[in-house]
Amino acid sequence: MQNRSSLPLGLRTLLAAVEDAPPFSASDVVGERLASALGAGEVSFLIADFSGHALIRLGHSGSSAATRTQGDETAERVPLTGSSPGRALASQAVELEHGVDGTRVFAPVTNRGEAIGVLELLLAQAPDEDVLAEVAAAAHVLAYVVIANRRFTDLFEWGQRSVPLSLAAEIQHRLLPSAYTCEAGQFTLAGWLEPAGNVGGDTFDFALERGALHVSMTDAMGHEVNAALLATVLLASLRNARRAGVGLVEQARLANLGLADNARGDGFVTGLVARIDLDAGTATIVNAGHPLPLRLRDGRVERVELEVDPPFGTVRDHAYRVQPLPLEPGDRLMFFTDGMLERNTTTVDIETMVATGAQMHPREAVQHLTQAILEATGGALNDDATALCLDWHGGPARDRTSVFGANQ
Repeated sequence: MQNRSSLPLGLRTLLAAVEDAPPFSASDVVGERLASALGAGEVSFLIADFSGHALIRLGHSGSSAATRTQGDETAERVPLTGSSPGRALASQAVELEHGVDGTRVFAPVTNRGEAIGVLELLLAQAPDEDVLAEVAAAAHVLAYVVIANRRFTDLFEWGQRSVPLSLAAEIQHRLLPSAYTCEAGQFTLAGWLEPAGNVGGDTFDFALERGALHVSMTDAMGHEVNAALLATVLLASLRNARRAGVGLVEQARLANLGLADNARGDGFVTGLVARIDLDAGTATIVNAGHPLPLRLRDGRVERVELEVDPPFGTVRDHAYRVQPLPLEPGDRLMFFTDGMLERNTTTVDIETMVATGAQMHPREAVQHLTQAILEATGGALNDDATALCLDWHGGPARDRTSVFGANQ
């Protein structure tokens, strides 16, 4: 086999080739280099879609399997359930599929736990461990290539849109963090919301800095564009205050003022705003009229009892209280919006689902929970249903141990 060491990668020449190519061809460049190095007959990139139920194989030539086209671009939907690429994404491990035409290799494309998609290639001969390691490394490189280049093109986002987005959802998706999952030495977190194509007022957010993790969840009153606009003002106020380096009390005060001074009518937003001190292993939280979080500890699920202050935007000069949020290593915290508690979702026992899903990665846990709510309503949610799961590993500040983008 040709020059295996050239894969991960004559990195300098690979990055130069990616940089020289237009951003919509960035993943193609990685695929071409991989095909040349390993003699692969086919290489393709499948991106995870917004629905959480499928991968989308991106291409730019005629394909009878394409489910969508736009100009020269093609998108082929591959279900996650029951497929080799779906198993690779869920397990965060390389999957093999042997056939008469060779061996198909599926490697997760992941960055800090964010499952971006899957790299697929067809090899004439069954790969050995060295080849599989190189494919996995190439998939990890591809994660960074996609993240860097999707800032300049709509191609990757177009691929993810297996469901149409409303105007409110378009606004809302711009508010959400660019990654829904983050793995670190002391914690793992993930968020998700439904319905993917018609959200309006819910947001979740997180930011990691040296010594602290910031987490928030908000739910704007109303629906559609009006709710999305309220959420925009509130979340921008929170981020502006956080990035100015002020504490939770001041973040809450400024967010409340921002909404009170700029929202139309009597609009308001409920929210949880938390800060975890990674050095001390302690957490504090503000509750602005929001449903109480759940905590899974030692197999038991209980609500975290908090004093509840008014929603943001309702009392202009209210002094928000910062409260302790007790954390122990091994705890799982689950934040959610009131869409998870709709009257027509009473068949879903959220606390039981949190307990029985204790071994799920947070990325899987939030999708499993929100999907159960969606199914219980027959897809007819009256409000956004949003969940954020935080696993607290605890211990001193440290690097994580990862393999090709996922926790080991």
